[in-house]
Amino acid sequence: MKKRQLTLMVLLAAGASFTAQAYDGTNCKEPGNCWEPKPGYPKKVAGSKYDPRHDANELNKQSASIKEMEARNKQRVAHFNKTGTFVYDVDDL
Repeated sequence: MKKRQLTLMVLLAAGASFTAQAYDGTNCKEPGNCWEPKPGYPKKVAGSKYDPRHDANELNKQSASIKEMEARNKQRVAHFNKTGTFVYDVDDL
């Protein structure tokens, strides 16, 4: 019985190692760099149908909101240093 279990375990381990080494369809330039485009994907994305054509105003929204947040935080800290009380809502200052 033990020999049969041992044989079964060896076969399962061999099968698991075989599937781990299976070819996944990629051609790696170096270990860890296995990305390759799908067939038909252009070498240059700009101007192709894959170009996202981002609007500059949409891209600047986040940086503008971060600047506004930093200005509010500066007001909060100045008020806290002056009075010793923290006020979250800047409109209340």
